Amino acid sequence: MAQGQKSEVNASLKRKLRIAGIDKSPKEFMNQTLRISLFVAVIMAALSFFLFSKRGISPAFSILAGGVFFVMAYSILLKSVDAKINRRAKEIDRDVLFAGRFLLIKLNSGKPLINSLIDASQSYGVASHYFKELVRNIELGTPLENAIESAMDNCPSKKMKRVLFQMNTAQKIGVDVTQNLEAVINEISHDQLIEVQRYGKKLNSLVMFYMLLAVVMPSLGLTMFIVVASMVSLSISVSTFFTFAFFLLMIELLFMTFFKSIRPSVNI
Repeated sequence: MAQGQKSEVNASLKRKLRIAGIDKSPKEFMNQTLRISLFVAVIMAALSFFLFSKRGISPAFSILAGGVFFVMAYSILLKSVDAKINRRAKEIDRDVLFAGRFLLIKLNSGKPLINSLIDASQSYGVASHYFKELVRNIELGTPLENAIESAMDNCPSKKMKRVLFQMNTAQKIGVDVTQNLEAVINEISHDQLIEVQRYGKKLNSLVMFYMLLAVVMPSLGLTMFIVVASMVSLSISVSTFFTFAFFLLMIELLFMTFFKSIRPSVNI
């Protein structure tokens, strides 16, 4: 039972590494992750030892600190695969309409699907790299349907998978590819317009929170603090203002990161 679960985990990790474009086996990736995590743990444990020894804290806490940083580094490195998959998916989503319309133009001009895919692999954009892999599999002797299915399995973008699925379905049943491809491109374009509209609605609310938390409250809060401090003769050190500026900077970075994370990956 344990052996079967381990095989499933290895198979899942192998597929994720393939989709993320990481040219490593699951064993190599796990060994590298362990080495980096141990290195981080040793460094942080050593730093904690010197820090704790100066303050009279038991050095045993440095071992605990090393263990905590080991778990943190190990978890972050494992999650980095999913993060890279999401990043590649967003990059393809921005080019999916360009790639689909490029294929549609080639097909409408009378070129066969294989020749259109070859031209798409030589075009610009992130999506062209996936067409290159598809074309390379075809040149190595893989049937067109199997090559498209393999490209679907290795593609992190759901929108690009829809394009490849329609191409593969039309190829299998022997119908005109252009009709299915044009229909799915129109659907993706409509979905992206809806994403932009939703983003606009979210942005209006977030801008209000941003103005309140990052502009109004810090300005009024600092003014009131200075007035009250002057009335009660409270001494204000420079470090107080630096601390205030630090927290204000953290709020700004938090909002910037959040704005970037919710921005839709579209290029209509």
